[in-house]
Amino acid sequence: MKGKFITFEGTEGSGKTSIIRRVADYFIAKGYIVVMTREPGGTPIAEKIRSIILDKSHTEMDAKTEALLFAAARRQHIVEKIVPALEAGSLVFCDRAIDSSLVYQGVARKLGVDQVLAINQYAIDNIMPDLTVLIDVRPEVGLARVFNNKGREVNRLDLENHDFYHLIYNGYQALMKRFPDRIIAVNGEGSIDEVSKATIELIEKYI
Repeated sequence: MKGKFITFEGTEGSGKTSIIRRVADYFIAKGYIVVMTREPGGTPIAEKIRSIILDKSHTEMDAKTEALLFAAARRQHIVEKIVPALEAGSLVFCDRAIDSSLVYQGVARKLGVDQVLAINQYAIDNIMPDLTVLIDVRPEVGLARVFNNKGREVNRLDLENHDFYHLIYNGYQALMKRFPDRIIAVNGEGSIDEVSKATIELIEKYI
């Protein structure tokens, strides 16, 4: 495919969404065709699945159900939005993707990284990100940002305990070691200007 599939990962409160907007604006100004999207979501069907997954009233959701819903949303997103954008030569910037499932369901929900990877490989036909930018923020820093940001939606996954988020953080560190050529960390604890600059430099070097 002619385009590049670049994903952004991080713990809750890492600032991914704000960073993606700034990075996209930079590359659009450079003349690139940029498609910004998110997971779960990005298409009407996937957004409906997202609303089920993140609904704060769905606290009884089984871990495997959660993993399968994420994979189903991802499948629709890949087929309907990501593949056409890549075939058109676009830079696709996606807020979360398969690595979130590997960490959140595989590690934190204790379903196993390889098991969750297998479910997702079936869903996405091995269409993996070309580059994954991990906005590296310690869980205590990220959670403080979440609950101090009055304009941010608090969803079901924000209501987990601190141990859950430490598992998430450690899971991302382990994934970086497993996929060192694809997943590269950027220190996310600086100012938004500093983090955006470092992220742009990383992507420019990759491109």
